[in-house]
Amino acid sequence: MAGALSHIRVLDLSRVLAGPWCTQNLADLGAEVIKVERPGGGDDTRRWGPPWLKQPDGKDGPDSTYYAAANRGKKSVTLNLASPEGQALARQLAKSCDVLVENYKVGDLKRFGLDYGSLREVNSGLVYCSITGYGQDGPSAHKPGYDFVFQALGGLMSITGERDDRPGGGPQKVGIAIADVMTGMYATIAILAALNHRMISGQGQYIDMALLDCIVAISGNQATGFLTTGKVPKRYGNEHASLVPYQVFATADADIVVAVGNDAQWRRFCEAIGRPDLAADPRYAAVTGRVTGRAELIPELARTMLDRPSGEWLERLEANGVPCSPINDYAAVFADPQARHRSLRVDLRRADGGLAPTVASPLHLTGTPPAYEQAPPLLGEHTELVLSTLLNKTKEDIGALRRNGVI
Repeated sequence: MAGALSHIRVLDLSRVLAGPWCTQNLADLGAEVIKVERPGGGDDTRRWGPPWLKQPDGKDGPDSTYYAAANRGKKSVTLNLASPEGQALARQLAKSCDVLVENYKVGDLKRFGLDYGSLREVNSGLVYCSITGYGQDGPSAHKPGYDFVFQALGGLMSITGERDDRPGGGPQKVGIAIADVMTGMYATIAILAALNHRMISGQGQYIDMALLDCIVAISGNQATGFLTTGKVPKRYGNEHASLVPYQVFATADADIVVAVGNDAQWRRFCEAIGRPDLAADPRYAAVTGRVTGRAELIPELARTMLDRPSGEWLERLEANGVPCSPINDYAAVFADPQARHRSLRVDLRRADGGLAPTVASPLHLTGTPPAYEQAPPLLGEHTELVLSTLLNKTKEDIGALRRNGVI
C-alpha cells in the first residue's frame, strides 16, 4: 500500500533532533527522505551514547539509540557541503525534491548557494523549511541554542517542577527535549500545509520555524491566563492549577495518579475512597471550591489514600470511572497490555544485521497507515544508490568523488 506521502521526496539537511523528528514523520507517512550527512562523522547524535544500538554479536555499534529515535525510514548520503563539488551535488538533489529541511545557523547555507532564494531559481515548487533557535530575524536570531535553553527562555521551566516551598522545589526541565520535538511536529504541519497549497498554486514557499516560538506556543492556557490577568503562573508540581484533586497520591505501597476532571467524577471519587462526607460538603461540590480550598482538602485526601495499597485503589477508582494510573517506568510502559496491543514497539533490522528498536508513529490512518521499511540508516548507506539513480552518476564518477573526499 502506497503511503500518503509516497509521491513526495525530501532533502534532509538537518541534524540532532528538531529537523530529524520532522523528517521522520514525513518518512513514516511514505515520503522518500534523503538525509545528507558529513562524511566520516554524520549527524552529531550518532555519537550521543551510551546507550548504543547493538550489532549482531551483541556488542555496541557505532550509532547511539538517540540517533535511532529520529532517523527511521531515511536514506543516508554523505556529502561534504564545505566543498564546491558537494554543494553542487546538493543543489542537483534539491532540483528533484519537493521539500528541503535544514537547521543551519542563520545565513550559513547562503554561503553554499543552498539558501531558499538560490534554490527557488531552479525549483519553484520547493517547500523549504528552516529550523533555528530564535528564527530568521530579530535581535537574537544570531544566537545558538539547544532545547534546554528554550525550555528556560520560553517559560516552560517556570511552571514545571515542585513548588518552591516544598522539598525539591524549583524549576525543572521536561524529561525529553520537548522544544525540539514540538518544533519538529509544528514543522511537519507547516510542510504539509505548504504542500497542500502548492497543489493549488503550483508554487513552493519558505517556512521559518523557531524553537522559541514553538515552546511558547505550547504554553496554552498558562500563557493565555497570564495575558488576560497579568498574573504570572507559578509551579504546582504534580498538582493542577485549575483542577483538584488532579495529582500524585502516595498509597500504602506506591504512588499513583488521580485525575478528577469534573464534579461528577469528584462524587464518584469520594464514593470509591469511602469519603461520602467530602462529597456532601458544599465547599467542595464544585471545582472552584476544590481549587480555592485545596490547602484544606488535599491533606485530608492524602491521609485517606494512605490506607490501602495502590492496586486496590486503582481497582476501586477504575470501577467508579475515575481517571487514574500507576506511575510507570518505561519497562512497565512497553509491558502494558494496551501498549502491546497498539504495537508501540517497532523493531527494524539494519544493514549490518543489528536490530534497532524504535517507537511506532502514533498516526493511525486507516487508508494510508505509516510504514516502517527502513531502519535508521548506517552512515552513508545509500550514497551510491542516490547518486546513481537520481543524479545518474557512474561508478567511475562516484569513485572519483570518494577519492576527493566529497562523499
